[in-house]
Amino acid sequence: MISSLTQNIERVFIGKREVIRFCLTALLAGEHILLEDVPGVGKTLLAHALARSIDGSFHRIQFTPDLLPADITGSSIFHGKMADFREGNPFTFLPGPIFANIVLADEINRATPRTQSAMLEAMGEKQVTSDGQTRALPQPFMVIATENPMEFEGTFPLPESQLDRFQMRISVGYPDRDSERQILASRQKNDPLETLQPVITLSQLLDLQEKARQVILEESLQSYILDLARKTRESEICLAGISTRGVLALSRAAKAYALTWERDYVIPDDIKTLAVPVLSHRLITKNHFRADRRAYSEAFIQEILNEVPVP
Repeated sequence: MISSLTQNIERVFIGKREVIRFCLTALLAGEHILLEDVPGVGKTLLAHALARSIDGSFHRIQFTPDLLPADITGSSIFHGKMADFREGNPFTFLPGPIFANIVLADEINRATPRTQSAMLEAMGEKQVTSDGQTRALPQPFMVIATENPMEFEGTFPLPESQLDRFQMRISVGYPDRDSERQILASRQKNDPLETLQPVITLSQLLDLQEKARQVILEESLQSYILDLARKTRESEICLAGISTRGVLALSRAAKAYALTWERDYVIPDDIKTLAVPVLSHRLITKNHFRADRRAYSEAFIQEILNEVPVP
């Protein structure tokens, strides 16, 4: 099933199998992913292709500065029937677009911090609280967010608490020449995304997520993850190292990543491959406001990987 998902997405998102694997890793782990890259490299296309490959609900939220929290979570409307007055409930809750299996948060850094914070409960606890009532979100539930790191006017940087809800932050990157030629040829007559069909049901996906949780993470590899986290906390350049949530995120990602390779056990290379996309955005360094802070954080995690002995 995982290979079928990959091949289906590759019909429209060509030449980026490792990026697809990372997205499927987050999906199988029941987590969320942030795609950060320049415009036009296929971030939104990847989200659409993944959503269409799953037989579930899909909503897109276009984040703008005037977007309100209720535009995401939903709100209660007054319908004013006398019978409802007598029953003490004259309001009806209308679910927002967050109530879907796959949610595309497009250009998430264009919304205000207040609106961004409306995503925290949904992403962290998979529920929404509105008007004092808590409502569970559909399962499975995944947020795929996109942002353009090169635009500053009209954007609001994601706070650390919001970034920490994403299991991974990755870049898509430009395709190579051969892949770009295939992309050009495939769109001469129509858009292949329009003909993309689901290849997996929600129940099958939930079974895969449960299977990912059962993947074996041997004790020495658990210690390896803890050593990586401890190293960041002891570093002089970090104001805040990797939290326990980051440790759990890396362990869950490693299990799901192993499953994408059809293994029921994690190997050290799984952890080394995932450490940068899972951990780098969770660091708070002393040079946190430098322009190249992403590259700086990723290079720091890579240094940690070189220093910590591999079991």
